[in-house]
Amino acid sequence: MDINIDSLLSQMTNIVYTYGPKLIGAIIVWIIGSIIVKWLTSSFTKVLDKRDTDPSLKPFLKSLVNMLLKTMLIISVLSMLGIQMTSFIAVLGAAGLAIGMALSGTLQNFAGGVIILLFKPYKIGDYIEAQGHTGTVKEIQIFTTILLKLDNKTVIIPNGPLSTGSVINYSIEPTRRVDFSFGIAYGDNVDEARKILFDLFKEDKRILVDPAPFVGLSELADSSVNLTARTWVKGEDYWDVFFDINEKTYNAFNAGGINIPFPQMDVHLQK
Repeated sequence: MDINIDSLLSQMTNIVYTYGPKLIGAIIVWIIGSIIVKWLTSSFTKVLDKRDTDPSLKPFLKSLVNMLLKTMLIISVLSMLGIQMTSFIAVLGAAGLAIGMALSGTLQNFAGGVIILLFKPYKIGDYIEAQGHTGTVKEIQIFTTILLKLDNKTVIIPNGPLSTGSVINYSIEPTRRVDFSFGIAYGDNVDEARKILFDLFKEDKRILVDPAPFVGLSELADSSVNLTARTWVKGEDYWDVFFDINEKTYNAFNAGGINIPFPQMDVHLQK
């Protein structure tokens, strides 16, 4: 019995000498590492606040960073205890690869949503054109962006193509240029037509003085002499000015004797 007790005590002593320092070191690393992880997570959150990151994205990014840091800490602690992590990391990597391949499309949309929410090429309320659709951004979700078209149709677009494709944002700049094209008949007075247009632009207080409106003869077409007019307005006045000026120009041309021709063809018969 004494021999067994001595042997047991000897084994316990060897275990303490062998694993004691490793265990103490692992505990110290875990405590210090937890403090560092907490500090890094807090610092990352402050950076997100300073960058005015979308509120819907902050909790996810904070959780993601915290999870990654804690995973690294756990692997470090287990390695200090002598546990071989090579096989575990290999299995984890293989599982991650398999899941990534199975969800490649979904992950692409997820990554696209993160990029959009971080870099903000557009925001809720902006009027954009992307992926063959034009409308007002109603909602930006982590996987999709929802547009509301002018005819009140809802369009749901995956964020993956939006983050990698071209997007036209009509709302970023405070002003927009309104382009018009008017055709008058051959023989009509171009200067008179130009004067009518400038008078209409001057009367409309929504049209900006700087940059100044422009009217030029753009084309001698088959059936008409085409004038191009350009004005600058505030973004919110774009469509109202576009429709109003078209209507007022039609009435002013009629009142001023300027003819708006329709397509026609002259046929000459020869014997």
